[in-house]
Amino acid sequence: MESTTADEVLERIMAPAAAAVAASIGGAAGDNEAQAKVLFPSDPMRLRKDLCLDRLAEIARREARTAAEKVRVLADLVEVCAASDPPGQSPQEATAQEMALVAEVACALTIGERTAGALLAESQALTTVLPLTLSALTDGSVSWQHARVMVDETANLDASAAQALEAHFLDPKAENPNRGCPAGELVASRFRHKARIWRERHHPVSIEERHTRSVADRRLEYRPDRDGMAWLSAYLPADQAAGIWNRTTADARALQGPDEDRTMTQMRADIAATLLLCGDSDTLAAGSGGTGEMASETGGGGSTGGGKEGSAAGRVPSPRALVLVTVPLMSLLGATDEPAMLDGFGPIPVTMARRLIADGATSFHRVLIDPRDGAPLEIGRTSYPVTKAQRQWLRMRDGKCPFPGCHNQSLDNEADHLLAWAHGGTTGITNLAQPCPKHHKLRHTGGWNPGTATQHAPPGWISPTGRRYASEHPDWEPPQLPEYWSGIPPEVATFVDKDLLEDPIADGRLPVDHSSV
Repeated sequence: MESTTADEVLERIMAPAAAAVAASIGGAAGDNEAQAKVLFPSDPMRLRKDLCLDRLAEIARREARTAAEKVRVLADLVEVCAASDPPGQSPQEATAQEMALVAEVACALTIGERTAGALLAESQALTTVLPLTLSALTDGSVSWQHARVMVDETANLDASAAQALEAHFLDPKAENPNRGCPAGELVASRFRHKARIWRERHHPVSIEERHTRSVADRRLEYRPDRDGMAWLSAYLPADQAAGIWNRTTADARALQGPDEDRTMTQMRADIAATLLLCGDSDTLAAGSGGTGEMASETGGGGSTGGGKEGSAAGRVPSPRALVLVTVPLMSLLGATDEPAMLDGFGPIPVTMARRLIADGATSFHRVLIDPRDGAPLEIGRTSYPVTKAQRQWLRMRDGKCPFPGCHNQSLDNEADHLLAWAHGGTTGITNLAQPCPKHHKLRHTGGWNPGTATQHAPPGWISPTGRRYASEHPDWEPPQLPEYWSGIPPEVATFVDKDLLEDPIADGRLPVDHSSV
């Protein structure tokens, strides 16, 4: 029987993955193999794992390039049909020609006609209005899902607004470009969230006007489902929806305990059903099978009022607890109409934010932001416990769990020291993050580690194979100033109390009252 050396075994394990990677990226198999041996000389399985991940990343780029090619072919098909077919003599005839084209594409690609119609529309937008997106798709830096998000979020915008949105995320030379993680490195759903926020802030029609129209469409919908279940969904003003979600989350947290076997998701549903059917939270602990006392403040208060928006949302109390809102001072005073920012949602009309304050929302926190770029200013602390103000700061900085692709909003997350206190870590903002329970556990049990954070940027993550993944950053923007301030330099217009910046929460105070200047 022939003997086999360790080097020969390693060679056999490495060869298939190295050859596959070399073929996908156009290099020589020996070069990739030699480089991998240097990186992981004594761990062949980790080597093979790393090569597999490289190949997956290249396959994703190849899929994006294939999607770009499909877009160009479809656009070419539309052009050929327009040139070869006589134009319709009536709207009905033009519609019939369009239907014929859609049907042909659907049959050629073996997809439904509705999907084929959407694909043709998306291809037309990418080849005529969104050249940067098509270019990024061609070189594989964004996926087809990202391209579709860009098409969706630029729909109904004029050409200049659509190009501005596209440039913000895809052109690093644009004015005030996207911060932190590049658009193509965000999962598509998180990219949609950021693109929607930017669109809301820069839409040519003010958010006040659009909200006034949309609030008339608020409704509650009921849809039966299988197995004795049904769906109940509500279309509500953002502050009300966020307040309901945050309250059910806080109440579910209060019910957690060693004898509670329901998940957070199940408890949120039980709490919402109890509040709707019983009208109060007194029976939550006793009537839903859970234990513990309710800790959340109830949502009381007077009815909203004033103007069309107030009468439309009418008789519904403003959320009293767990709604974090950032409002530029000049907008709050009525000097500008810049939107406020609702934690976990995005831009909201400033009238909605003013109503939250006027109705006494106990969770409204005034945050001092830098008038040059819109970023919050640092808060620090030297003791181990994370203070309430610091937790609010983390909500402002991170917005959600900082793990790539995670949607878990900040209310449900846990403050965590990046460098452990026992190892010399401090309880300052730059050493804190707020991973959700799932990714907090992943850090301590799964070999993943957070990277470094700054006062304005959440930490990235390092995988067990050593790969680094950037976190999503909020898109802070300079606040709008009244026209009569246009000639005042930023350094003159910055009213910052230096003593407060040295230790802004030393005596339990929140940051200064003016949210921006």
